[in-house]
Formats: sequence, C-alpha cells, structure tokens
Amino acid sequence: MQNASQGPVAPGRPRPAIPATVWMLGFVSLLMDVSSEMINTLLPLYLAGGLGVSALAIGFIEGLSVAIATVTKFLSGVLSDWSRRAKPLAVLGYGLGALSRLIFPMAVTLDQIVLAKAIDRVGKGIRGTPRDAIVAAVTPPEIRGASFGLRKSLDTVGGFVGPLIAVGAMLLLAGDIARVFWIATIPAVLAVVVLILGVREPEGERDMKRPDFRLADAFRLNRAVWVVIALASVIMLARFSEAFVLLKSLEAGFSPAWVPLSMVVMHAVYGLTAWPVGVMSDRIGSGGLLLVSLGFLLGAHLVLAFAGTVWIFLLGTVLWGLHMGFSQGLLGAMIAGATPDALKGSAFGTFNLVTGVAVLIGNTAAGWLWQSAGSAMPFLVGAGLTLAAMTCIAIGRHRFFRT
Repeated sequence: MQNASQGPVAPGRPRPAIPATVWMLGFVSLLMDVSSEMINTLLPLYLAGGLGVSALAIGFIEGLSVAIATVTKFLSGVLSDWSRRAKPLAVLGYGLGALSRLIFPMAVTLDQIVLAKAIDRVGKGIRGTPRDAIVAAVTPPEIRGASFGLRKSLDTVGGFVGPLIAVGAMLLLAGDIARVFWIATIPAVLAVVVLILGVREPEGERDMKRPDFRLADAFRLNRAVWVVIALASVIMLARFSEAFVLLKSLEAGFSPAWVPLSMVVMHAVYGLTAWPVGVMSDRIGSGGLLLVSLGFLLGAHLVLAFAGTVWIFLLGTVLWGLHMGFSQGLLGAMIAGATPDALKGSAFGTFNLVTGVAVLIGNTAAGWLWQSAGSAMPFLVGAGLTLAAMTCIAIGRHRFFRT
C-alpha cells in the first residue's frame, strides 16, 4: 500500500488503483443496503396491515430510529478514536444489523418491531464511522475521492436492488411479507461474512481524525453555523420519513406487492443525480442548489398530497428523489464552510444532535396529522415548512450561504 501522506500523482505516472479493501467495503455496504431496503419498503405495510399499528406510532418509530442512529454514530466515532481500532466496531455494527433481521419476521407485536428497529439503527450508527476510517486509511490521498465515491455508489446500488428483490419476492410468495423478511436475512449475513473475511484493517496510525464533541463548545459556534443548523432542522421537520410515502402508495392504487417499486424509482433518480450535483456544488456553491432541492421537495409534497392515481404518485416520488439527489451533502458543506477549523467537530456534533431531535419530532407530528386529519395533511404541512425554509435561504443566501 502506498504511503497515505504522499502528494498528487506525478505527470506521466499512472494513478494507483482503488484498494481491494475499498471494493470489499463497497460490497458489504451493497449487501446490507439490499437487506435494509427489503425490510424498510415493506415494514410500513406490515405495521399498518399486519399488526394494525397507527400512523402516529409508525411516525414515532421512524423518527426514533433516526435519532438513535444519529447519537450512536457520534459515540462510535469517539470510541473508534479512543480504541485505535476500526474493524471490530464495523463488525459489531454490521453484526447488529444482521441480528435485527432475525427479529422482524418473527415480530407479532409493536414492541418487538421497536426492538428490531432499535438494534438495526444502533448497528447503523456504530458501523458508519469506522468503515469510513478504514477507507481513508487504506487509500492514497490522490484517489480518496474516487474511493469514497465508489463505496457510496455501491451502497446506492443496494438501495435500488433491494426494493426490486422485494417486489419479485412479494409476487412469488403471494404477498407474504414475513417470508420476504426472512429472505432479507441472507444478504445481511453475507455482508458480515465478507467484512470478516475480505477486509483487513491497516496497521499503524489512521489519518482520519475526528475531534471530540463537547456540549459546551456549542455555545462558541458563530451565528452563521446556528442559522444553517436552524435551517436544517426546518428541512428535517418537512422531509419526514419515506414510510409515509410508501403508505400513500396504497391510496394511489398500488397493490402491496408493487409498493417497493416506488422506492426503486426514488433511488434511481437519487442515484443518477447525486454525483453530478456534488460536482456542480464544488463549482457554484451549495446555497443555490439547496434552494433548487427544496423546490423539488415542495413539488413532491403538493403532488403526493393529492395523488389519486399511480402515475401522479410516481411523479411525486421522482420529485422526492430529485430533492434527495440535489440536497445530499449540501448542508454538511455549508456547516464546514461556516465553521472555523478548531470548532468543526463541535459544529457537526451539534448539527447531528439538533437535527436528530427534529427528525423525531417531524415524524411523530406527521403520524399524528395523518391519523387525525387525513393522509394529505402531513404533505401539506410539509409543503408549508419547505416554503418557509426556501424563504429563509432566499433572504439569507448572500449573507450566510456562500459555500
């Protein structure tokens, strides 16, 4: 392996190949995401139809899951730095994800589903930071962007393939969701096997450091950072869980077996736009692109609120996918651009904690609105919050959002 401190490739010298470890981690991500999407695309239907769970409870479960993953991700980063070992934490994280897959098909009560989701989200929170640390450690700096891009691309493939497999399995198994959940355990177990046998953690110092987050440092953040955090919180309130999009598909005319198709469409649009938008943001900045992304989210909310046919619903999912593709990573870039180097760890720690709470509140509120005022109301309120976020960006773009 090349020295991680070396500079750019000299003229005429071939660029080094992406290390095999990165490819292996990419396939681990792909397999686990296939399993995750097979579960996630059918779980709202299983909760609502099989267990009779209310929309309010579904929203709370989805929000709590994201909040758990957010807090665990931060703690995992601290533990990884303290222990100087990344692979054991990655194995633990992916192992917990695989373990949760055994609970979903056997769950017959809401608390069992909550337990499975909690274990899954803890695993997700644990594995992300050490996995990225290994990628950084084994990759020469001149191809680090390509390595991280490859891993993310393979992860996106999993998000596309998982719902497709779920559709096929639902058709072959006559809509038996529990049996599809059993099938989802296979790629999850394979992910852990590939990680254990195919990934070797490099010896020595890692060059990816994460400063410890201290709550007291949040009070030292400048006004621009807090503006971005506040804006992100409004966006997270508006962009509630995709579980409600899946529930809406039933009203639009989808049969349960074909519901995962909506996630296939969404992930396809998301995957095709995320990389070119990322390249564009390096050239023209993030503020304008984030405004465009919120325009797509506004359109998605309005279309989905009144979607009464399959084709109108699919238009809403396309707009939602465009929002995800245009917004992925932009808020993080805005935080980084507004924060001094000495406080970046504190800024991202505060960002994750505050937005995690916003996600929990937003999903619970969406479930309550769905249950008390009908399926259109969460999307209409989401449209209002999106419009408020767009107004904030339009007013403060030149002052705060220069990145």
